[in-house]
Formats: sequence, C-alpha cells, structure tokens
Amino acid sequence: MPFNSIFAWVMKKRIHQIDLFRKYPVEVQSELFEKMIHLGAETEWGKKYQYGLINNYDHFKEKVPLQEYNDLKPYVDRLISGEQQLLWPTETKWFAKSSGTTDNRSKLIPVTKDSLEECHYKGGKDLLALYYENHPNRKLYKGKHLIVGGSAQINHLTADSYFGDLSAIIVKNLPWWAEIRRTPSKDIALMSQWEEKIEKMAQSTIHEDVYILAGVPSWTMVLANKVLEISGKNNLKEVWPNLELFMHGGVSFEPYKAQFERLIPDPKMNYVETYNASEGFFGIQDQINSNELLLMLDYGIFYEFIPMSSFNGVNSVEAVDLAGVELDVNYAIVISTNAGLWRYIVGDTVKFTSKTPYRFKITGRTKSFINVFGEELIVENADKAIARAANKIGTVVREYTVAPVFMDGLENGAHEWLIEFTHVPDDVSRFQLLLDEALRELNSDYDAKRCNNFVLGPPIIKVLNAGTFDNWLKSIGKLGGQHKVPRLSNSREIVEQILHVAASNKIEQ
Repeated sequence: MPFNSIFAWVMKKRIHQIDLFRKYPVEVQSELFEKMIHLGAETEWGKKYQYGLINNYDHFKEKVPLQEYNDLKPYVDRLISGEQQLLWPTETKWFAKSSGTTDNRSKLIPVTKDSLEECHYKGGKDLLALYYENHPNRKLYKGKHLIVGGSAQINHLTADSYFGDLSAIIVKNLPWWAEIRRTPSKDIALMSQWEEKIEKMAQSTIHEDVYILAGVPSWTMVLANKVLEISGKNNLKEVWPNLELFMHGGVSFEPYKAQFERLIPDPKMNYVETYNASEGFFGIQDQINSNELLLMLDYGIFYEFIPMSSFNGVNSVEAVDLAGVELDVNYAIVISTNAGLWRYIVGDTVKFTSKTPYRFKITGRTKSFINVFGEELIVENADKAIARAANKIGTVVREYTVAPVFMDGLENGAHEWLIEFTHVPDDVSRFQLLLDEALRELNSDYDAKRCNNFVLGPPIIKVLNAGTFDNWLKSIGKLGGQHKVPRLSNSREIVEQILHVAASNKIEQ
C-alpha cells in the first residue's frame, strides 16, 4: 500500500475518537478529570492540596486556588534545577519560552513527554485528520510541509534540561513520519537570527514541492514575499503549484485574509485555523467555510471558564466546567494539564457558538482590551472592524495596535490607531470613517460612548511607515516566529514605545 494511503488511513482512524468527544464531551472531560487528579495525587503539588480527598469538580475548586505564572514560578525554578515530581509525576526537562507576551521577562512553561505527545503532537495529527475528513482523497504526504516556526534556538538550563520556543521543542523531537516531509532542514529551522533565517528558508524551499504552509500569518507573509522576491514569480502558486493548505494560528486571520488571497490566487486554496500555545493545543477549525474552532477535549487538558463580567484574575470567584458554559458569553480560559499546570489562567478569552459539539471563537486576551470609557472594546471587534474598513476602501492592513487617548480637561477621549498598510489608502479620513462605522455596528457599548461625541471622539489614525512594527519588535528582542503585536491596551505604554521607534521615520496622519 502506498505510504500516502497508509497516512490517510491512520488519520481517518483518529476521526472515530474525535467523534467520541463530539458526542460525549462532558463525559470525556469528567473521565479525564478523574485520571488527572489520580496522577497528580503523588506529586508535591497534589499532596499540598490534598488531591487524595478530591472526588468531584466542586471539591477541586474549593481546595485548589487559581494560578497565574508568577504563582507557579517557584515550582518551575525547582524543576529547572533538576527536581522532579513537583507538578506532574513524569519527567519534566523541556520548558517552552512563552511568546504570548511582549514583556521583556519571559515565561518558561513546563513541557512533559505526556504533554508533547498527547497534546502538541496529537493536535498536529488531528488537524490533518480533520482536513482529510473534509477533503477526502487528498495526497498531502506526497509533498513537503513548510513550517514557519519561531527563532528556535535550544538552550541548556542544566546538563539535562532545555528551553526554547515551543516550535523548537517540537521540531527537535518530531516523530520520523513527520520529519521526513518537513522543510526546511533542521539547521535552518532552528536558526535564531530571524532575518537570515527568512532568507535561507526562502532559498532552500523555493524548488521544493510544497503542499502545506504552517505558521503565524504575519511571519508566513514575510516568508512568502521573500520567496516571490527571490523567484521573480507573481504569486505562490507559480512557485508551488501543488500548494493547497495553510494551517495558521497565533493571531486572528481576518486582517490578513485579503493579502493571502492575493499571494495565493486560487479559489481551491484551503485555510485552517488552530488555537495552540506554549501551554497546550486547544482548538481546531473542523468545518469548511466556518471560523469556529472545535474544542479538543482528550489532550490531557481539563477546562474551566470564568465569565469576563466577573473576572478578577486569581481572585475570581466564579468558574464553571464545560457543562456550565453558556453560548455567547465572554469567558477567560482556565486549564489543568498533563504538563503540571493546575487551574492556570491562560490569558485568552473565548465565546462558545455551539455546545453540540463544543465550538468557540477566540475573542481576545484578558489583558488585551480597551475599557477606559466604558466602551468594552475587545480584539474580536477591532479585527473585524479594521478588516471591513480595509476591504471597502481597497487596501490591506499589515499590522496595527490601539490605545486610548485620555480625556484632557474639556476634550473628549479617543482611541489612537497605529496602522501599517501594505499600501496607504488615498483617503485616510474615509478609512477613519469606515472604521468608526464598523466599530459602532459591532459594539453597542462603543456606539453609546460615541453618540454625539459625548464621551468618545472619532478614532485617531496614524499611518506608520513600512517596517515600523518589525523595528519595534526587534528593539525588544521579539522579532520573528510566534511573537506578535498586541492589538489593544488600556495603557499607552506600547503605543508610546512604537511611536518612539517611528520617530526617525515619517508618520502620516
């Protein structure tokens, strides 16, 4: 039997297991919860919080406090020094350097063999399984899979302890069946200098038969443009005629969709979104022509959800398990995982769109929103509004970020949008109007504050020169791979940093 047929058969077998948690989601999570409590009982953490006495979810909530990274950091530091069985019973020697923040201080997230195999790798396999379910008789294994990972240097913490971007840990430990179809070579994929890496990735993959692209949209776009520059071709289908799938995640695809459709002018091209992070692999787009994500329930992750209406970090008192969620409510995600993260607040927010099965949309970050004037603007609103405005005016937004302009005396407040276009619209004031209209349609609280300019004035648009956001990311050591520009902030700290970087360039208003 040809290898591609075997590969497709293995992928389809997994669909039967996915169907199990589609049909019995609460039961699957309940069984997983019991297993995790049993495994955690012999760890130092489990003994501290009396896991041996926990026999239901309510007991778990009563005994185990909510956690953020700084609460777990003392345990992580001890794991790094070589101690074991602190948070999870199996060996912990890998630590993923989290890129979900632009802080200079990085987080090192524990990665166990269980979480690597039963979560991160399983997510990658399931993505392909679901793709084969939706697109039968494909032959993806005939071609190469181009993965645009992070600046993936592996660093020794101790003689037998390592850290790096999650993409580095994954590439370093890939099973043989995935490694033989991956491109580029490991020595290029694991380079830490991003600009040189993009150049070498483009040079080394330009003559490969690439079927799949995978990566964060913004950095995949950088690679795609470099490939076109070197090859002299007009679009990626001229370079890779068999390209049929882009697996993306990390940031919303909405602001980038129009640009990818120009890069890959093929109506048969498929785009599949994933929701994966250093802490775990959480969701996969399992339906054609829908941006909802299926919550993956058998990856060794037990889920809880805190309504954002009552969210107060680790001091939040209202949390529900999967059975308790409601549709169209904005929730902060809390996870307990087979890497030893217990009741850990990830920092992302979601809304459920279905409970049969459990599907959701990512709405933003617990700390990435603007609510200075009672407008409750979330990333989902901003992404949709800027995409609508750009589409109507015939332009594409490459990157953007937003911060408040605080009230000053009798002057109203406003939102300041720093935007980098692929080509600047002829009429920026019309773009401003369209953006404002879209935001008012999408968010009733924003609309109320904008009424008659009573509290909130119209958005202030500042157009940045090409490369400004990249220069800012580089200045804080976050250029490349999974690192991303934060969209919304309640403070002006990030905006002022970017404006400082842009000061040497011309800023059009």
